Amino acid sequence: MPFQQGSARTRQRTVLLGGIVVLLAGLVLAVVLASVLTHSKRELAPKMLKWKDRGTTKNLQEVILGRCYNYVMVRYPELGDKDCLKIWESLKHAFVYKDPCNITSEDYQPLMELASHPIPCNKSLFWSKTSDLAHRYAKSSQNFLTLEDTLLGYMADRVSWCGDPSAPGINYESCPKRSECESNPSSVFWKTASKMFAEAACGVVQVMLNGSIEAGAFRSSSIFGSIEILNLNPDKVSAVHIWLMHDIGGPQSESCSGHSIKRLTSILEERNFKTTCEDNYRPVQLLQCVHNPDHTDCRLCTNTT
Repeated sequence: MPFQQGSARTRQRTVLLGGIVVLLAGLVLAVVLASVLTHSKRELAPKMLKWKDRGTTKNLQEVILGRCYNYVMVRYPELGDKDCLKIWESLKHAFVYKDPCNITSEDYQPLMELASHPIPCNKSLFWSKTSDLAHRYAKSSQNFLTLEDTLLGYMADRVSWCGDPSAPGINYESCPKRSECESNPSSVFWKTASKMFAEAACGVVQVMLNGSIEAGAFRSSSIFGSIEILNLNPDKVSAVHIWLMHDIGGPQSESCSGHSIKRLTSILEERNFKTTCEDNYRPVQLLQCVHNPDHTDCRLCTNTT
């Protein structure tokens, strides 16, 4: 009997030790596999997330919140009821931990609703290929608002952002350009904001185009051509005034009688908008000449006779 009991105990110990060995072997294998997979992901991640555009702006949250508070508390205190924290959270939710090539306008709808505000009639200024000039004129005259002068545009101007499905959910190294994927966070944001800006326009609206571009001042593929003019409301907008500006010292590739301007006016008139076009709208040209007072193109601006 003692011998049989000893044998049974030995067998139990053998089985127990065997189980422990198998368990330890399984744990070691799991650790090795996890290490290999993690190493592989680390090697693949930079390649998968390497885009051509700059990455998310550093301290994005602080930048957005600072601009939001400045806009609603200092520049336009009548908008002081806007909740900047909710606006930031809504923007963050639109892209964090998401594929930066699979963003939709629906992702930004809560943000659009939180940050929207009325645009005074006769104040909307649209632009295409005249960014610097249009913004300088809007700032100096204080009679017009570009998209970048709205709360949405002011917060997002010249900053960038995009997400990443893996932690930390934000890519600070690079973001995709439109040429890499059209549904990237920046492109979708500006298209959605541009649509809302156009829908809010009323009265007479202005558009500043560049007549020094060889390919034509009006391009159907631009945000203005593909989104903004299509979302102007004929029941709210009475007329569209086109200011066709030429670069100081630059070529005069197109005038108001040019091919692309005719195409633009045709599109607008088909939608029942009254249109006018003026080459080198004088108030804007005067602003151009402030930076080029001695150029021959500015003689008319400085002529006192």
